[in-house]
Amino acid sequence: MSRITYVNGRYSRHRDAVVHVEDRGYQFADGVYEVCEIARGYIIDMTRHLDRLARSLSELQIAWPVDRDALVAILREVARRNRVRDGMIYIQVTRGVARRDHVFPSDATRPSLVVTARSSDPQTARAKAGEGVAVLTVPESRWERVDIKTVGLLPNVLARQKAKETGAAEAWFVDADGIVKEGAATNAWIVTADGTLVTRPADFGILRGITRATVMDIAAGQGLKVEERGFTVEEAKQAREAFITAATTLVMPVVRIDETSVANGHPGSVSLALRDAFFETAEKTPI
Repeated sequence: MSRITYVNGRYSRHRDAVVHVEDRGYQFADGVYEVCEIARGYIIDMTRHLDRLARSLSELQIAWPVDRDALVAILREVARRNRVRDGMIYIQVTRGVARRDHVFPSDATRPSLVVTARSSDPQTARAKAGEGVAVLTVPESRWERVDIKTVGLLPNVLARQKAKETGAAEAWFVDADGIVKEGAATNAWIVTADGTLVTRPADFGILRGITRATVMDIAAGQGLKVEERGFTVEEAKQAREAFITAATTLVMPVVRIDETSVANGHPGSVSLALRDAFFETAEKTPI
């Protein structure tokens, strides 16, 4: 079956889908995106994802390409046309197509909207969580407004590639004070000796992760304490557990940081319990 992609009002075969060469997303990375998990036939945490999309658009002064209800209908239709029961759905909005110029184009320029979806195997993800992953620490090299989910991801790409070359699944950005900020595509967490969950405050220093927020809901329901504060690389290496969160990974245990094993080098019980509880806690929108 051919994949189907939505581009600016048209559903087409994925291999035939195109945007204009002067789309500002291509020229300037002048756009934003969201990724939602699809699990068991539901779009997960869609309301929070669209709320964050609204904030990103507002911060960059980009108009909605369609109204919110229409976008929901498009997401569901793309998922249905691609027959995705488990996988992900990707939303990208750019400022649109205009003559190349750094300043914003006229208000008559329509934002561009692209929506894609693809399937994945949940059993593969569960097996990966059962083994845990490694992360590599790298110096912070991104612009300051990482709280906006823009398509300008070159530092993230370079960090993730460096991680891959060392056998790690993720890279953690570390600030000048040695404090972990977040991953190239994930939020970073540790579990202290007394079972407290620790993650950096979601101010302007990191992206306010949607999966991060749902994990906080789960923690509250399980009676776990959460502290929003920074932690050093050394504290993470000495932690009882470490894990990362994102729509593409859910809760993924970290068993190695650089060359140091975390705890006994195996996924911890807290992170696995959070992962097991995720689907039941998260918002579920039927496709």
